[in-house]
Amino acid sequence: MVKRIGILLSGRGSNFEALADAVADGRIPNAEIAVVISNREGAPGIEKARARGIEALVIPSKGKERETYDREVVAALRERGVDLVCLAGFMRLLSPYFVNEYRTRILNIHPSLLPAFPGLEAQRQALEYGVKYSGCTVHFVDEHLDAGPIIRQAVVEVRDDDTPETLAARILREEHRIYAEAVRIVLEGRYRIEGRRVFITQEG
Repeated sequence: MVKRIGILLSGRGSNFEALADAVADGRIPNAEIAVVISNREGAPGIEKARARGIEALVIPSKGKERETYDREVVAALRERGVDLVCLAGFMRLLSPYFVNEYRTRILNIHPSLLPAFPGLEAQRQALEYGVKYSGCTVHFVDEHLDAGPIIRQAVVEVRDDDTPETLAARILREEHRIYAEAVRIVLEGRYRIEGRRVFITQEG
């Protein structure tokens, strides 16, 4: 049975494109991207989705209470039979209502080795702190910011001459790789959660 993925984004959609490529070339088998939703008019990711023939919706969030907005998005996801929600640069914290509707079925990617440097400008935070290694994290989404159980991480060395932009570019390459891996693991049910720990089973 084909699993249906819903993507939420606010900007350029590079992680959406990486997931779409992984679906297309079979690295995420038995899956399709059912819909891409943006909370911002003019998000480049929406046009990228339409260019691929994927349904893309703009549901503006401006001026709406968080749960009111989330109910609109959840209704659109349900209508399209979405099994897994992937956040791809979606610049909003989800309400408890949304999380409860898709508990353990919402993934996010963050450009740091969580729990270090949650929130915005993670690469700048890493450089200012002086860490020697940063990276990215795919995690389940809960009610808190960048706080859910971790599925996959990748490490990126921080160079002495790095800027937030150069570090972000190297991290992004790893994001594209591990996000597809994590989506496949979750869709295939090859994991179990014990407390905060996610244990991954090998392919049968």
